Amino acid sequence: MSDLTQIAIVGASGRMGQMLIAAVNDSEHAVLSGVTERAGHAWVGQDLGVVMGGTASGVNVSDDPLEVFAKSQAIIDFTSPDATVAHAKLAAQARAVHVIGTTGFDAGHLAKLAAAARHCAIVRAGNMSLGVNLLVQLTKKVAAALDEDFDIEIVESHHRHKVDAPSGTALMLGEAAAIGRGVSLADVADRGRDGITGERKRGDIGFSAIRGGDVVGEHDVIFAADGERIVLRHLATDRQIFARGALKAALWGQGKSPGEYDMMDVLGL
Repeated sequence: MSDLTQIAIVGASGRMGQMLIAAVNDSEHAVLSGVTERAGHAWVGQDLGVVMGGTASGVNVSDDPLEVFAKSQAIIDFTSPDATVAHAKLAAQARAVHVIGTTGFDAGHLAKLAAAARHCAIVRAGNMSLGVNLLVQLTKKVAAALDEDFDIEIVESHHRHKVDAPSGTALMLGEAAAIGRGVSLADVADRGRDGITGERKRGDIGFSAIRGGDVVGEHDVIFAADGERIVLRHLATDRQIFARGALKAALWGQGKSPGEYDMMDVLGL
């Protein structure tokens, strides 16, 4: 048992939280060290296995992340920007690997994560699937090969419950396209069109977000010129791909120096 990586899951009751718990429990290389939920949540103090609809597991849901992190080698976090920043500070104190799948961060959040990364390894990605990270690399290469005669549009679709837009994955793809073009995404991003907007500005990278139903995640990168279009696409049909990627990141991070990493590092891309 001592050879198994001790992993904590925060936000245990959420859809991703429960998938992450299942992924750790099914792993031959990791063991669940603890789980947390926000103070006042109905799961707090209850046996995790029971509240998830199974048999008693011997792991109680805690509202004290510091206590849980202190006995963990890695924390997997798909919560909210404010909660993730708070968790990062505690993970840094525990010197535990912090794997972050949360999206929607602003510049202030990112600065605090960078400060925490001086004391622990942080692996953060807008998407943890192998396919998406390969798509990011392809997007960068295609953008570098094509000039501004090709307009770039990124279209993403997600379930009705997603609270941020564009998705973290769409922004990853936009950043990859901007890097390929040798420009700053902040200078060329067009994230909203409504009313009389005028013609599309040459060189812009456009974003469109669709929300509805139970769509897990779909992303298209469109390179459109007069007479032809190139479409790079990734379709996710099972959220378990994100849980598997996050677990891979938690295991990969063991023994890594403090710093900020992403799935490109984990996958050797």
